[in-house]
Amino acid sequence: MSGIKYEAFFGDKRIDKRGNALTRQLFLRGTRSIQSLSLSRAEQKGYYRFLHNTKATEEKLIKEITERCRKSSKGKIVLSIQDTSEVNLSAHAGRLKAGSGVGGIDDHHKSIGFKLHPSLVIDAQTCFPLGFSDIRIWNRPPGQPDKHERGYEKLPIEEKESYKWLESGNKTKECLSDARAVIIIQDREGDIFEQFLRVPDERTFLLIRSATNRHTATEERLWDEVSQSALMGQYEIHVSADSHCKEAARVALIEVRSICIDIKAPRHDRKNKGQIATLNIIEAKEINTTAKNPIIWRLLTTWPVTNYEEALMVIEWYSWRWFIEELFRMLKKEGFNIEGSELETGWAIRKLTVMLLDTIIKLMQMHIAYNEPEQANVPETGIVFSTQEQECLQAINITMEGKTKALKNPYHAGMLNHATWIIARIGGWKGYHSQRPPGMTTLLNGLREFYAIFTGWSIQIDVGTR
Repeated sequence: MSGIKYEAFFGDKRIDKRGNALTRQLFLRGTRSIQSLSLSRAEQKGYYRFLHNTKATEEKLIKEITERCRKSSKGKIVLSIQDTSEVNLSAHAGRLKAGSGVGGIDDHHKSIGFKLHPSLVIDAQTCFPLGFSDIRIWNRPPGQPDKHERGYEKLPIEEKESYKWLESGNKTKECLSDARAVIIIQDREGDIFEQFLRVPDERTFLLIRSATNRHTATEERLWDEVSQSALMGQYEIHVSADSHCKEAARVALIEVRSICIDIKAPRHDRKNKGQIATLNIIEAKEINTTAKNPIIWRLLTTWPVTNYEEALMVIEWYSWRWFIEELFRMLKKEGFNIEGSELETGWAIRKLTVMLLDTIIKLMQMHIAYNEPEQANVPETGIVFSTQEQECLQAINITMEGKTKALKNPYHAGMLNHATWIIARIGGWKGYHSQRPPGMTTLLNGLREFYAIFTGWSIQIDVGTR
């Protein structure tokens, strides 16, 4: 991985050096195991010391990541996709030190770990991942009463766990202040009235899936109003088979409707009583289907929607939530398996989690670069790989290409999709256009194999130049 991340960053050159080495090894080795990352006992101790060092704080790691994202987002229209997951460490409860950054992750404290709420930033025009505008990590205090005992519904928003949505929105606004526009995307959990009052401004917009059939300012029902509005247009999408629901693949016909409407504060919200929020609501609804769970999205947004094309663009933006779902999938069992970490403190596991999120972004960048149809939007290989690593990739490419045109690397050398083709081939992908494009797991496997090759290749180069 190219570049130096930490330079005079933690106030100690040794800590900077260990942080850079660990970051590099996470990407090189594709594992969260410190033992597997380390080439020697001394190196292993160095990584442990970094993760337990009080100078290398979680906050500083997040600050470095978000600062890079701020620079990458300058002048762009970007999406900040937010969601919450949990890192369940219950299997290691006997080993984890008490009071070390972990706590209950359910109302009854039966499971322990911590909550994770990242804000993943995507270029709205190219779909290319740029980084994170915010990463929030927290745990519930031991013995915290459940929602019923705390009278959760009557608490001010600042005292609720759901305040994370507003906090992340405001942190994102601060981080991405140089972006041309920011669209914050959240699922139904983010459908909180206070957000529509506090977060949007002239360059910050919300796009949230509607969770409840709210009252409008005229005492009508929100969903009923949009469902009864004029049809804007229709489109078709392919829906994959669902083995859980025992439904076959199908082509779904979707009707699109959209209206601008005023919604009022919920009746239990005394603080905002009488307040009105003006929003656009888009309904994308599957029709003429026998599916058990037909598609229906109702999206609330402060982004302008005046015609069918703009409505389709907003629907597509919301569909990009798969990025953050993939992020969590790669962080856990199907990728780095952070929940299997052998570290003994929650603080160290939390810091390792932040560093792994940054590593997964590199995998995502490779994945998107490979699937990008517009070559002008594909970045150069140097965004992910160093000069020496690129030289090794070029050498491997010669052995991976077949004699026929069908098995030639179809991309330009020096571009990220060219390198991704090589990594995918090393990871077991056959290289035929008739195959499905390589997925994230294939790329992760390819990276692991590549850096095993790269280690030997580097030694050979060093010996040959002496």
